[in-house]
Amino acid sequence: MGPARYYFSIFLRRFQYFIVVATIVAALSITVAMILPASYVSQMRLIVESPQIPGNLAASTVTTPAYEQLQIIEQRLLTRPVLLDISRKFEVLPNQKEASPDEIINELRAKTITRISAGRNQANLMTITFEGRTGQIAAGVLNEYLTEIQKLDVTYRKERASDTLEFFEQEVERLSEELDKRSARILKFQQENSSALPASLQFRMAQQASLQTNLQQTDQQIFSLRDQREKLLNIYSTTGQIATVGQQPQTQAQQQLSQLRNQLDNQLGVYSESSPQIKILQARINRLEEVVASEQVTSAATSSQQTGNSTLDLQLAQIDSQIASLETQRVATEESLEKVTLTIDQTPANAITLAELQRDHSNIQAQYNTAVSRLASASTGERIEVTSQGQRISVIEHPAVPSAPTKPNRLMIAGGGTFFGIALGLGLVVLLELLNKAARRPEDLINKLDVWPIATIPYVRSKGEAMMQRVTWVSIVLAILAGVSAGVWAVHTYYLPLDLITERVIDKLEVYW
Repeated sequence: MGPARYYFSIFLRRFQYFIVVATIVAALSITVAMILPASYVSQMRLIVESPQIPGNLAASTVTTPAYEQLQIIEQRLLTRPVLLDISRKFEVLPNQKEASPDEIINELRAKTITRISAGRNQANLMTITFEGRTGQIAAGVLNEYLTEIQKLDVTYRKERASDTLEFFEQEVERLSEELDKRSARILKFQQENSSALPASLQFRMAQQASLQTNLQQTDQQIFSLRDQREKLLNIYSTTGQIATVGQQPQTQAQQQLSQLRNQLDNQLGVYSESSPQIKILQARINRLEEVVASEQVTSAATSSQQTGNSTLDLQLAQIDSQIASLETQRVATEESLEKVTLTIDQTPANAITLAELQRDHSNIQAQYNTAVSRLASASTGERIEVTSQGQRISVIEHPAVPSAPTKPNRLMIAGGGTFFGIALGLGLVVLLELLNKAARRPEDLINKLDVWPIATIPYVRSKGEAMMQRVTWVSIVLAILAGVSAGVWAVHTYYLPLDLITERVIDKLEVYW
């Protein structure tokens, strides 16, 4: 007997083991292939479009990069409220009413696959696929995803633009109030120190010089009148008479009025009539004219009675009156000079304080101007987003109802399982023969016992024994086929669907790996 015939005979002897194993695995594979529910996969593709208005003309205030925007949309799309809301519209799970919210969410996330493709100088694309029990469910869920994505995209960009606009509106309002406070402080300080501000320093210094000149002139006039009075008294005490002339000499007020008029004529050649110095001289001339007019009225009333000592008394009284008037004028001039000097001394400190207030006001003004400019940009950006003229997500491939199931590949499962059963049966036969050490050929007797047999007589079964053996093995095979199919159907129907069992097994394997 050749080796091929010998091994074939061994296979036939172990054929019952082979057929049992191969039948079990094949029956299980075919049953699973027939029972597994069909799955339909629908797909949609999205793209991030650039703003319709060039950025150099009007820029949006939402500057989220396209890839980041797609990631944000992806994370918000698969949130718990969104998925539960979609599950209420479509029965994604076959036993959805009995499933918990966590199971529904996990199922939707497991059946949703998103892929984002982006790169430098490349369009930013997002591909979303969903696997459902029917084509209508798969396409329906993707349409809900699309509606939610578009809503999330519009809401996200509008909220960002509105938040930016609201921030700058509040900033402009805050800076406006702060600017009003700074202006009020400056105004209050200027009102409280109106006489000691840097703007009027030159005028007050000129006024100080004029008052000092007037004070010197007044002192000289007082000294001259006192000297004149002393001389008059000396002449009267020596001669007993007073000098009389046809025309009375000019009074001090008249002399001063003449000097001021001359000074006014000189100043008009240098300054205009609206100059502060000209106005001060005119005011002094007007006041002295009133004094001279009063003196002339008094002199006219008493001129007829000037004789002897009365004339001396009149002249002395006139001189004393002039001295008293000049003294009063001197006191008033000194007070004015002190006030002007005090305001001049206060001016440097006021200048520093006013400069600080104005500097703060300028800083706030600059911030306010910047905020107003940015508010205008934010308003334009918000308008761009409201009218959907900015960056947006568009659909380039809408979800479609698949015409044929994508999986399972029943032929692949059944054929692969059958091939695996055959290989497993052959492997069992080989294993049994390797473990069997009994002598079954003459060569085995020669090799083990060193005995040469005369002849070998095979065991020949009767027809009845052969028929009984065949019927027994056929019954076993049929029972295996029926039992395996019934067992798989019972597990799928009463315990847990086979696709869920498969997913759990895969999840466990992934955890272990």
